[in-house]
Amino acid sequence: MLIKKVVIGSLASLGLLFGVLSNTAAQMTHETHTVESSQTTEFRQIEQPLWVKGAVTVGGLGLIGLEVWWFLLSKPKSRSAEARDGIQEVTITVDGGYEPSRVVVNAGQPVRLNFLRRDESSCLEQVIFPDFHIAQDLDLNQVTPIEFTPQKPGQYTFACGMNMFHGVVEVR
Repeated sequence: MLIKKVVIGSLASLGLLFGVLSNTAAQMTHETHTVESSQTTEFRQIEQPLWVKGAVTVGGLGLIGLEVWWFLLSKPKSRSAEARDGIQEVTITVDGGYEPSRVVVNAGQPVRLNFLRRDESSCLEQVIFPDFHIAQDLDLNQVTPIEFTPQKPGQYTFACGMNMFHGVVEVR
């Protein structure tokens, strides 16, 4: 979560910096051409310094690279369930999503997923397992266990109440 805040803060700072720099350059160009522009109604090209063009290009490419990494290359974290007293058990932290978002369990054995909700948003108040017909409210800062027994191998999704955050239970 800290890394997300650092990335968002850095992007906001870069946006603010580019906005201030481009506004300053545009004002200087505007002041020198005020007399000329009042005589014509056509649009005129405003020349920007080469370093501004380069900075905007590098910033844009950096944002494109970040989006590609975020949506295509970042792997969801997974965790295998640990068997305790014949029950496969995993704790999932609910804080801006599900951590881990992928849980690996064995078929035919009972599973207990312990959801620890830290996020106050209303979206994450509930978790839904459509394949197992489970809809459970999650109390804030408390562990809520959900138990079921998957019979067949496969991938079974779960999501928040608004279907914005997702996770997967992989049954082997």
